[in-house]
Amino acid sequence: MSQNRDTVRNITGMELGGKITVVTGAAGGIGMALAERFHKGGATVVLADRDQAPLDVGMELGGKITVVTGAAGGIGMALAERFHKEGATVVLADRDQAPLDVIALRLNTQRPNSALAVAGDLGTEEANATLISTAEKAFGPIDLFFANAGVGSGTDLTTEEDVWNTAFDINVNAHRWAAKYLVPGWLARGEGYFCSTASAAGLLSQIGSAPYSVTKHAARAFAEWLSITYGKRGIRVSCLCPQGVNTNMLKGGDNPAGGETTNVVRVAGVVLEPADVAQVVVDCIRAETFLILPHPEVAQYATLKASENERWLAGMRKLQMRVFGV
Repeated sequence: MSQNRDTVRNITGMELGGKITVVTGAAGGIGMALAERFHKGGATVVLADRDQAPLDVGMELGGKITVVTGAAGGIGMALAERFHKEGATVVLADRDQAPLDVIALRLNTQRPNSALAVAGDLGTEEANATLISTAEKAFGPIDLFFANAGVGSGTDLTTEEDVWNTAFDINVNAHRWAAKYLVPGWLARGEGYFCSTASAAGLLSQIGSAPYSVTKHAARAFAEWLSITYGKRGIRVSCLCPQGVNTNMLKGGDNPAGGETTNVVRVAGVVLEPADVAQVVVDCIRAETFLILPHPEVAQYATLKASENERWLAGMRKLQMRVFGV
């Protein structure tokens, strides 16, 4: 092992960031150490050896160009910060410029020219197209796009049409528009990674909000379609489905008067911190798994929903009665 370290240490005189490198004999020993060190230095690495299996590894974020929407706070900010910590360049997107600038400044202070803030209304096709073109002009081709921005407004059948339209535009159409401008380039390159946040509501349901439940189901369905359609052509897809996370969206459902909570998400289970979710996301991206479930119990609920649907529906009605009394 010391010999491997010395070999890596003695390769000097060239900045590896952004370089394309090829390492043979990379399945182990010196070759693997070289490949890992080059990658850590920001290079793109092609690994070669006799056998394929040991070379097949998941995505590492070091040196990658990433875009995260909804990055001004909550899960999006935690994702951007964690990707940056892993060595990625991060483009942060949200509606308002000021909070993005604060985050980008902090990240650029840690590592110069590694973060960019882009504000826009992601509920429009134009803003998504502009975001992608701006990111590519600044840093080059996007390796990973995380469609995280979301809205949780709306209640029942009385919800105004403009609220429904906004929910579809932010929670679903923004994913579709981003993919529209990303996928052709990814297919040409033979690789790309699309991630989206669909919430546990996309697998289960959201008591108290029809727009959120319907659009998050659609977001998950779109992610599944992308994976099915392009998964054998180099495009990887993951879908984040957390339950309760300590964000402004969650706090918006709290009872302002205090007392017994009417926030069904808090009643349903453990509330995680955004940084905890970001750690799970990075682990799942590295493993290239489709479903990202920071709350493992969500998988159990989804299994119950599929295998014993009547029982699951009855349980959801019981939860609704417990929280809302109806």
